[in-house]
Amino acid sequence: MEFVREVLDQGHRAAVDLLQGGHIEHSSPWSPDVPEDLRHWLPDLLDRFPLVMPWEHPKPVDPALHNVWILDNTAFRMPAAGDSRAELAEQQDPNDTKPRLASEPGQTTQEPAANSAGWEVEFVAAYFIKGFGKDLSRVTSALIKQLHVDENDIATKKRISARLEPFIDSVLPNRTLRISINNKEEQKLGPSSYSGISSGLLPLHFTPSAPQISSSTVNLPPPFGLGSTTVFAQEKGWGVISDIDDTIKVTQSTDPIGILHNTFTVETPEPIAGMPELYAHMNQTLTTTTDNKDNAPPYFYLSASPYNLYPFLRRFRDSHFPQGTIILRDASWQNLGGLITSLQRNTKEYKDDRIAKIHSWLPHRKFVCLGDSTQSDPEAYGEAARKYPGWIKAVFIRKVSGIAFMDGAEKNRPERFENAFEGLDRKLWHVFTDPAELAERIDELSKDSEIMVGGE
Repeated sequence: MEFVREVLDQGHRAAVDLLQGGHIEHSSPWSPDVPEDLRHWLPDLLDRFPLVMPWEHPKPVDPALHNVWILDNTAFRMPAAGDSRAELAEQQDPNDTKPRLASEPGQTTQEPAANSAGWEVEFVAAYFIKGFGKDLSRVTSALIKQLHVDENDIATKKRISARLEPFIDSVLPNRTLRISINNKEEQKLGPSSYSGISSGLLPLHFTPSAPQISSSTVNLPPPFGLGSTTVFAQEKGWGVISDIDDTIKVTQSTDPIGILHNTFTVETPEPIAGMPELYAHMNQTLTTTTDNKDNAPPYFYLSASPYNLYPFLRRFRDSHFPQGTIILRDASWQNLGGLITSLQRNTKEYKDDRIAKIHSWLPHRKFVCLGDSTQSDPEAYGEAARKYPGWIKAVFIRKVSGIAFMDGAEKNRPERFENAFEGLDRKLWHVFTDPAELAERIDELSKDSEIMVGGE
């Protein structure tokens, strides 16, 4: 039976690769390939991509069979007349054939669609076939072996299995989802791509009565899936772009075993000491008052981690940091080594693209960017500061050391940071080891902003 199953699995994978391999790669452009050395010692994920026939029409999700996550997001004001943002036209889901209601290509001004309240928001959703990961026990056993987990440690084994499930369950292409936004209106998401993701900008047709609202699947409460929280960000004020791994969360992103341990075995992921307090201070200090209303900074948690970790990272954020949009990579790989590869390869190119998207949404806000020295945060933030003069007001880089597989001397040498921020005001960026030393710098940013506003 095992031999027959292996033959069938190989046939399935060959058919998927032949008929839709190119489509999967196209719909996950930032998903890096898994090198052979990782494939050799980490388990394959054999059933992640089901076979979809080209002639099949999109269908609604089935709550009895499927599971959907709607990711938290940030709404922004549609550009006013004369505020041209060509980048918005590029953000339509390539699988979405519906006429656009906003941000049409070629527009130099943005007129709200009929009945629009002037807000636009990107809804990203991940679609899965519920409980379809028939190889969960196999992959769990392989990971337990690699991490040398005690066979008698039942709690850790259950935790590993539960956190692996989003990596094992098959993604769900070619499906649509009806959502209720704040119980005020309904809109349709999808169809989902070959990699089980849908994303697209939608206009809102009501004026929000609160700074945050929720969205959920129509008439389908959990456990069908995860609903989302939308934060409304006015055009002006402060904003924060933050890396996650080894910036605010202990991950050990240069060490394969460290990544696996801190992702799958720890009961509660550990925040970097002092960072929750810093973000609380930053949230309070950078909140401005407009029209007698608090204008808090929107947070964008920009990580190279794969989207399969979204529930895990969302719980971590909710426990320690302000509400915000978690931006993660698509994943087209069929081996668990893709988790490690995502944190180690092409991270700058991926972050460059995501930062450009954030800029297209909120070009008139002032941003504080936080990252670390393990990967390419200094280079990505430095390039963005040069590309968008005046948009980024401060960059804070955490100097990391003591992680296996990391060349700390090379990553933390002063010349590296000077090259990354070449041509920029030296006061713009700061490398730190203790988050407490940033509080005063945040206070100075707030004071400078008040002086500037008073001068206007």
